[in-house]
Amino acid sequence: MIEPTTTNTSQPASGQKAIGFWRGWSLVVGGTIGSGIFMLPALLAPFGLMGIIGWVIAGAGALVLSLMLSDLARTLPVIGGPYAYARAGMGDFIGFWIGWGYWIALWAATAAIAVACVGYLSFFFPVLASSGLVSAGATLVLIWTLVLINCRSIAASGNVQLLTTVLKILPLLLVGGLGLTMGSSDNIPVLNPAGGSYLAVIATSVTLVMWAFVGLESGTVPAADMKDPERLIPKILITGTLTVLTVYLIAYLGVVLLLPAATLATSNAPFADASVLVLGQSGASVIAAGAIMATLGALNTQILISGQLVRAISLDRLFPGRLDQLNKGGTPAKAMIVSGVLASLLVVMNYQKGLVEAFNMMILLSTLTTLIPLAFAAVTAMILFRGQPGGRKKLITAGLAFSYALLVIIGAGQETVYFGFILLVAAMPFYAFLKRDPKIDE
Repeated sequence: MIEPTTTNTSQPASGQKAIGFWRGWSLVVGGTIGSGIFMLPALLAPFGLMGIIGWVIAGAGALVLSLMLSDLARTLPVIGGPYAYARAGMGDFIGFWIGWGYWIALWAATAAIAVACVGYLSFFFPVLASSGLVSAGATLVLIWTLVLINCRSIAASGNVQLLTTVLKILPLLLVGGLGLTMGSSDNIPVLNPAGGSYLAVIATSVTLVMWAFVGLESGTVPAADMKDPERLIPKILITGTLTVLTVYLIAYLGVVLLLPAATLATSNAPFADASVLVLGQSGASVIAAGAIMATLGALNTQILISGQLVRAISLDRLFPGRLDQLNKGGTPAKAMIVSGVLASLLVVMNYQKGLVEAFNMMILLSTLTTLIPLAFAAVTAMILFRGQPGGRKKLITAGLAFSYALLVIIGAGQETVYFGFILLVAAMPFYAFLKRDPKIDE
């Protein structure tokens, strides 16, 4: 039987355990629904009805991942989520390796999501898009505003998360619901318009859709600030994933019924185009506001989780010790500030170079380095539940979760996997440098 090995993770990070069901649910939903959903109808249009099959398979895969993480959370209710699970099952080095990659994923995603949010804000404030310097400045202000909110307290962060989650869901359900009732069946696409291999089309569509589900693991990381994490984490993971899947399917199908396939395939803003049809010109404003809420909520989650993750790794003496310290508000402020600095550097580098392709690669790397910890968490579940009473069902779930994560990693493409591997290998010297002897710290 594996025992949790994370130091002091049974202690809450704040004076009281501030995360209950609704704040936890908003972490999963808000951390998952970001800017990705707003472009997926256009990206999936070339696949016709096979795109809907991709949604179903990706949704089932996301649910399997949630079930696997729920099984682990019941047994290992410790801070750090996938990192803590990997360390518990495979030791310090694998734990550090996975934590390193996951941390990079979080602050890289912070930069990417903040830039996307400023892009949507420019719809209402065009000056934000007037120059790269102005956009970069606005992006940095946005990042550090949310860093300061998260440094204040877990409760403050949770309130922001819950509010933005509700506000991001409403526009998606509105447009999707109107599309389902007012759309035309004539717009239903053919099964496989490209005429390629069904297996290849499904694999590609599943990979695209999975990008929209990255973040569902967020609810496992701040376990120390949760009320009864053994019971709460499984609840928020399952209900959160089902909520996301339901919202996605309603929104996606609504847009598909509103826009002809040919129009959808060439649309740069499919939800905005669909909303204009049913709500008039004000529809674009509704979707832009929804996208702002979506990216704000996702950004808030990334900042919160990055601080909790770094604290967990530091408590295990695998990151510098000062990063596990809490401020007066009971939050790992130093850890969040370090992550904020790194995200800010990425923003500055991106705007100085003006390389959109490099920015897109950053997003793909972020996704890849999120899925790798989930794959290792599945392996931990296989180790943990093998030979245990009633463990067969959990082993099957873990096996399916690992297989699914592996397939999506493969679907990320050779270039992304290559750079992701280099990024993880680069962590090895840091492990030798950062690993601390417990006797030295005592």
